Amino acid sequence: MNWSASGATALALAVILGAFGAHGLRDRLDAYSTNVYEKAVLYHFFHALGLLVVALMPKLGYLSTRQAGWVCGLLLAGIVLFSGSLYVLAVTRIPALGIITPFGGVSFIAAWLALAWMLLRNQQ
Repeated sequence: MNWSASGATALALAVILGAFGAHGLRDRLDAYSTNVYEKAVLYHFFHALGLLVVALMPKLGYLSTRQAGWVCGLLLAGIVLFSGSLYVLAVTRIPALGIITPFGGVSFIAAWLALAWMLLRNQQ
């Protein structure tokens, strides 16, 4: 998979969804749902940026392509599960969707811890 292209696409999608939330949903979401939506955009953007950075690490010699693939896969899963569930929760107000969100959070945490471990291991 081309993780650099995935990161760039995820960043573009974060901007699109952020603009849609700010303009297209402004009059449709209450304060709570707006806050949830904004949180989804924030985490989406930061982790998509992380995805792009990690995708470049093999080219810089910090990670192998395989290692970067694992971290990028976890980041992408986190974006889909965490931010995706929050986007849908904000728009639909279906509370059961909140069950999915923590799996995305765990995926984010696993990605960053795996990255730290791999970087330390590769340093030796």
